[in-house]
Amino acid sequence: MTSITSSDSHGDRSPKESFWTRIAAELADAIGRGAYPPGERLPSEHALAEQFGVNRHTIRRSLASLSSQGLVRVAQGSGTYVEDFAVDLMLAKRTRHHQSLSQAGLKGGMQVLSTRTERASSAQAAALQVPVRSKLLCLEVLGEAQGQPLHVSERCFPLPRFEGLADVVKDTGSITAAFAACGVADYTRQESRITAHMPEPAVATHLRQPLNRPVLRVESVNVDTAGIPIEFATTWFAGDRVKLTVTHDD
Repeated sequence: MTSITSSDSHGDRSPKESFWTRIAAELADAIGRGAYPPGERLPSEHALAEQFGVNRHTIRRSLASLSSQGLVRVAQGSGTYVEDFAVDLMLAKRTRHHQSLSQAGLKGGMQVLSTRTERASSAQAAALQVPVRSKLLCLEVLGEAQGQPLHVSERCFPLPRFEGLADVVKDTGSITAAFAACGVADYTRQESRITAHMPEPAVATHLRQPLNRPVLRVESVNVDTAGIPIEFATTWFAGDRVKLTVTHDD
């Protein structure tokens, strides 16, 4: 890409308007050709201003135009990223993060952000069928694919049954492997409740998206083969990166 000078301005448009629209068009063309693949951060405003020989305000107008077209997203304090592809994730009777990614032809995993022990609220107790204020193990987990965040979740498990589960998730990046280590060979999804919400600041930060972009919030309950609840999770999916397909398999 070359710098743009005043000689590039034609027609009724002012030179300033020509600059930012032409820069936006050139960046859009580069994105379309794959010069900047999905999820990649664009050069900084300063670098782009030097590259095109314009001021940073002109670059901001160009990037704002690309953002309004859905080609890029601006992450405050982080930079401007090419919009990611939408991953189609399955919510089925047996929902597994690794399996969903594999079906989509992607690689990814789960990262434990924090762990804590807390007393069950009335909502958590009802979902897990345990007494209110029973001890729960709660994990904050980030799900990724191709290095991009897809969802962040709070996952709660009844204690003392799942003592040690957090360590296995940290080591393997797999809830399924952690359940197996705790004696749960198989489990199924009892229910999933999906709603759209505006993200809290912490959720938006983890998902690298602006606060004004909705997320999909899924509350789910998993049960063991005896039908006993073993996990109550609240998951926030990046609305621009994830499509959720609900299946009704047996």
